[in-house]
Amino acid sequence: MTWVELGRLGAPYGIKGWVHVQSHTDPPRRLLEYREWVLRLASGERLTRRVTEARAHADGLVAHLEGVADRHEAAALTGAVVEVDRAALPPPGEREYYRADLVGFSVRNLEGAELGTVSHFVDMPGGAVMVTQAPGGREHWVPAVPRHLRQVDPAARTILVDWPAELE
Repeated sequence: MTWVELGRLGAPYGIKGWVHVQSHTDPPRRLLEYREWVLRLASGERLTRRVTEARAHADGLVAHLEGVADRHEAAALTGAVVEVDRAALPPPGEREYYRADLVGFSVRNLEGAELGTVSHFVDMPGGAVMVTQAPGGREHWVPAVPRHLRQVDPAARTILVDWPAELE
């Protein structure tokens, strides 16, 4: 089974077992279409919890999960990753990609400079950032938006970006 991260649990919300949820889906509410979440804890252990209630809140989501009765139990889940089996996801649309599918792709810029391979993605206030790791450990943080991601070739496992190799 290949697991894909769809979100992350945050701090407790209130005293009745609700949690803040950061969604990586577009739109964020799409995460709520999955009524059963597989949670990967920091220890690597996976738990399955049914979503009993959920709603949009401020700029994120809040949810109540089956078996989580109070703030203390909700706090124990802080940082857990919400995952789903890759096979359960719908196929992406044109010029859409799942982040997990891009990890390991080779990245070069328009000038031909190799920026390394995709290591992971980081969600920043301004949007997602693709992190590449070059030989020797150098990282490049490229905003994961169409303006900078010019071409993705799944067959060749390459990404062409409009991003400088050296920032001034």
